[in-house]
Amino acid sequence: MEDYSHLKHVLAVSLLYGVGNKKAKDLIAYCGSAEAVFTKHKNELALIPGIGKKGIAKLNFKEALQRADEEMEVVSKMGWNAFTYLGKDYPDRLKHCVDSPLILFSKGNTDFSYRKTVSIVGTRKCTEYGKGIVDNLIDTFSQLGVQVISGLAYGIDVYAHRACLKKEMSTIGVLAHGLDRLYPDQHANTARKMEENGGVLTEFLSGTIPDRENFPTRNRIVAGMADATIVVESGEKGGSLITAYMANDYNRDVFAFPGDINKPYSKGCNDIIKKQKAHLATSAEDILYLMNWNQEEVGAIQTQLFNDFTPEEEKIVNALREKNQQSIDELSGRLAQPVSQLSSILLSLEFSGNIKSLPGKRYLLV
Repeated sequence: MEDYSHLKHVLAVSLLYGVGNKKAKDLIAYCGSAEAVFTKHKNELALIPGIGKKGIAKLNFKEALQRADEEMEVVSKMGWNAFTYLGKDYPDRLKHCVDSPLILFSKGNTDFSYRKTVSIVGTRKCTEYGKGIVDNLIDTFSQLGVQVISGLAYGIDVYAHRACLKKEMSTIGVLAHGLDRLYPDQHANTARKMEENGGVLTEFLSGTIPDRENFPTRNRIVAGMADATIVVESGEKGGSLITAYMANDYNRDVFAFPGDINKPYSKGCNDIIKKQKAHLATSAEDILYLMNWNQEEVGAIQTQLFNDFTPEEEKIVNALREKNQQSIDELSGRLAQPVSQLSSILLSLEFSGNIKSLPGKRYLLV
């Protein structure tokens, strides 16, 4: 786990009144560290864009530090894991989302280094049709080492988690409350089993109850942690559609399974397919094809060793060798280069046949 003082101060920054995730990251970046946010003179902080003197006057520095200290004591006592967006254990895909949490808490053997991850979401009142789709997905993904993310809710969510347990796959449940409780409590046994090869994850502090407004907040993590979001069944409205739209905003792939136009829990999937907000999927193989997960990558990557690249191209190729299939935003963050500059280099590599462009502005070596 990261240094206690660092964890506490990052958490404290996130607890400052009126400071959201993006502004909090700006504060830390301008000050040089989370600790420096609390030692800088207020006049210096007021010069930071988006803060100002009025904003500084509202910041509850003392109370935020006290609450953060109390929470870190709970984390230590309970043996939970904690990691910040600046640390190596933070989910890499989520790190590249502008509104990602500053700090996350987890229970279990959470490993966020899987090369392939999907989020599986859907209605809380799933049908046998939906369960059959999930079974097909998990049977196929289990052979490819795919990690599955969902929200441990009734219906499709918990069915996907339990299907993963049967195949001894890693699965992560993202919670809309603190780690000191489990909602719904009927899924507590499933959550405990998940901790053996995965676990539960949250950005919420202990004592936080599953209020209605927490679920859309939770859903952005479900979307941000995965290479692709798969909607199995959904009504016209609901959390699974919110997750799908968030995944679109993050330039991640979204898949949806169509259903009977007369069935209420097919309307949401049919709608996002119709609006071209999701790829139409009829089987797990469709997803493997579009994600390019049904091809061996090792031999293809080795051939790149014999190509002559410019220094700029070499940086991109090396980044894709470390972690194949990345979005342009991920590459921009890894290489500290603007998207506009990367676009022309990626296009050149694509024309020369060295990389392949995938839906959602993602790229992989070929």
